[in-house]
Amino acid sequence: MLNCPRRGLVMAMPSDIEAKTRATTPVASPMPDAETEARRFIDPSGKLLQPVTKAWAPPEQLERLYHAMVLTRAFDEKAIALQHTGRLGTYPSSLGQEAVAVGIAAGMAAEDILLPAFREHGAQLWRGVAMLELLLYWGGDERGSDFKKARVDFPVSIPVAAHFPHAAGVALALRLKATRNVAVCVGGDGATSKGDFYEAINIAGAWKLPAVFVVNNNQWAISVPVHAQTAARTLAQKAVAAGIEMDRVDGNDVLAVLDAVERAAARARSGDGPTLIEAVTYRLGDHTTSDNARRYRSDEEVSRHWIEEPIARLRAHLTNTGYWTKEREEDLHSQCSAAVEEAVAAYLATAAEPPSAMFDHLFATLPAPLKRQCDLATAEATSHD
Repeated sequence: MLNCPRRGLVMAMPSDIEAKTRATTPVASPMPDAETEARRFIDPSGKLLQPVTKAWAPPEQLERLYHAMVLTRAFDEKAIALQHTGRLGTYPSSLGQEAVAVGIAAGMAAEDILLPAFREHGAQLWRGVAMLELLLYWGGDERGSDFKKARVDFPVSIPVAAHFPHAAGVALALRLKATRNVAVCVGGDGATSKGDFYEAINIAGAWKLPAVFVVNNNQWAISVPVHAQTAARTLAQKAVAAGIEMDRVDGNDVLAVLDAVERAAARARSGDGPTLIEAVTYRLGDHTTSDNARRYRSDEEVSRHWIEEPIARLRAHLTNTGYWTKEREEDLHSQCSAAVEEAVAAYLATAAEPPSAMFDHLFATLPAPLKRQCDLATAEATSHD
């Protein structure tokens, strides 16, 4: 099968206006000013700014979060290498955004339902999706969406914001079933520029649905910066129009993201309705492997944000406490590398499905036009055997 991710088109802008906007408007910093402060527990130097909740205070728990982020980055690096050598389809890196994904998943209950966009590899891994399954999906094999463990979680959503209304529907279903579970939906800053986003948070607010909407604000919707998408001072403020709670956190601080999701989920479980969380971070890599971010932003801009990246931040904190050592660090990287290589070996050894598999889950009985296409695809594949 071919991997053909469908790109959600965020917005179109005439080239002259776009050029003028970039030339006259500075790129927004992911670290906000005092009027729009994002909550954080750990600063970029690793200094603890406020007490951590009892459940996550032990260093062993912080190590779990650190391990998950390091594993996510190791997987990310390998996936990009596979794509560059023609063994994986178009792939979206989560470089620099690991704290958002891991923090979201760590803040959820096991029975909650995750509706990811396409950059939440760390959240999926935390919740039990296998690296082999992720590789199969990004290699164009839909068997990768048939999760063995995370059975209630939704698959990757490539079209921008299309899954936000789905999250509202899931939350309604959870309400009707009288469960205490919560739907957690994740999208990028570009998702907040789509009608699907507004429709979802509006109906979720009107019906007080048990939902948590997280905006992974990495400052760029492909090549469109946040300031060109909206005049709002923050994306969290978009919750006001929907009449729902809002929160804004430092998306490079895994503890801040975790805390925000835990708080929002607790409100939803108590019947107090949905929350919109903005996690302010920065996309250190290209939008996907088919993108070249140097066409629209400078290396100097990217370099400024490396000092805020989440893995170095938590490592600094663990080191400052005396818990983390060079030996532990080396051992962790060895473990993660071995786990990734094992998954890659299994992926490369997995036989591809026949072309007819793309028709398997569309209809109980294929309509005649699709049946003809399926037969033609099968015949073409057989002629090359």
